[in-house]
Amino acid sequence: MKYVMGVDLGTSAVKILLVDQHGEVAHVVSKPLSLMQEKTGFSEQDPKDWVDQTVAGMSDLLKRFNGDPADIEGISFSGQMHGLVLLDDRNEVLRNAILWNDTRTTAQCQEIYDVIGEERLLEITKNPALEGFTLPKLLWVREHEPEVYAKADKFVLPKDYLRYKLTGELQMEYSDAAGTLLLNVTEKKWSEELCDSLDIDVAICPPLVESSAEVGKPTPEIAEATGLANTTRVFAGGADNACGAIGSGILEDGKTLVSTGTSGVVLSYESSNEKDFQGKVHYFNHGAPDAFYTMGVTLAAGYSLSWFKDVFAGDESFEDFVAAVDTVPIGSNGLLFTPYVAGERTPHADASIRASFIGMDGSHKRPDFVRAVMEGITFSLNESIDIFRKNGKTIDTIVSTGGGAKNEDWLQMQADIFDANVVKQTSEQGPGMGAAMLAAYGCGWFDSLQDCADEFLQEDNVFTPNRDSVDLYKKLFTLYQKVYGQTKELNEKLLEYRK
Repeated sequence: MKYVMGVDLGTSAVKILLVDQHGEVAHVVSKPLSLMQEKTGFSEQDPKDWVDQTVAGMSDLLKRFNGDPADIEGISFSGQMHGLVLLDDRNEVLRNAILWNDTRTTAQCQEIYDVIGEERLLEITKNPALEGFTLPKLLWVREHEPEVYAKADKFVLPKDYLRYKLTGELQMEYSDAAGTLLLNVTEKKWSEELCDSLDIDVAICPPLVESSAEVGKPTPEIAEATGLANTTRVFAGGADNACGAIGSGILEDGKTLVSTGTSGVVLSYESSNEKDFQGKVHYFNHGAPDAFYTMGVTLAAGYSLSWFKDVFAGDESFEDFVAAVDTVPIGSNGLLFTPYVAGERTPHADASIRASFIGMDGSHKRPDFVRAVMEGITFSLNESIDIFRKNGKTIDTIVSTGGGAKNEDWLQMQADIFDANVVKQTSEQGPGMGAAMLAAYGCGWFDSLQDCADEFLQEDNVFTPNRDSVDLYKKLFTLYQKVYGQTKELNEKLLEYRK
């Protein structure tokens, strides 16, 4: 039996999957990663930690593996997006990586708009200037740490640095490059216009490759430290969301992924770069060849529910906490929740907005609140789907993953609110599986990623919309959409009272 390895470099852990030719996961190893948050809004990691924990994880996995290491034919990667890793002319790290969830760069985002203009930026990158992206981080370092910036020869993203340390080869692939705000997404090349306008040497941008491109083999040092064979082929990989799409089979028009983790992601396949979403959703290069994906984000999806549970039912299991949801009617007995407990991203890029319960009275019991939170999270995700549809997309099949796929009442709720078939898959490995699939495709096991998905991924259950429920939820969704505008000013005035 032959195998491939998928390495998913997340924020809190690096997860390594060993997958056979039928998509069966033979072994999984996870190693924790730590965050450094020395100031409000700062979020950093030491890139050395990524390498050390990945090598340790691979070593553990190889010790459990009974076969010949040469049977592990390929490795590929998924990684947290947007993080800035600055390297000098010897490819040594100059400072800690600034991560995707770091929000120190509001002034730099405005600088980008002042110099480039919002409309022109969207024409080139298909995305707005947001604090999480890489370019504002680069400008922040130039302004606040000029001595570091002066030594910078290249920048890469987290998984690209990890792959470099495993192979000695430095590249970036398109799905991650699209999240830097320096890539011309349509032309698939670094934007010299952006670099020139912002006085950035375009040479700081690394060479670009396809996600499935073979980029090297383990160095002798890595082979010795991990137990890998030095013949194992290494492939570029993709951004975590692109790999999550591949690992969920989002590989043709009409298919959409809804992932309910701490944040929530709605990701839809695009076969062309021709649609214009006016920057209301993200528009990135896919890990699949010559494809793209659009993506909306709910900042506090699963987090809204875990926050509510921790505050009001900290000792209960999740299953017990949501057990009575099916006894509450649609609309939670007149209770509406907006999940803005950490601000919002899509369609309202607003760090100041906060959550609301609307319609509370003395008759409401805890199950009403739990269902209202679940409905509110799903309404927020539906905001992205609504944008997609209003811009001409057909969305008929949605693969649901994460916490939202662990409860059948919530899955049916999604089918009714999204007005689409909602699929739960038998095995959910997410971005790590997508990385493994890129390796399998790169190794030539399949003629296409779709063929790989047909072999690797299976449906567990499909939830179909109930027409009566769909109609009720459409009316409630209209009410939900009004809450943001009517609470925005109140939340801004309440800012001064937050400690």
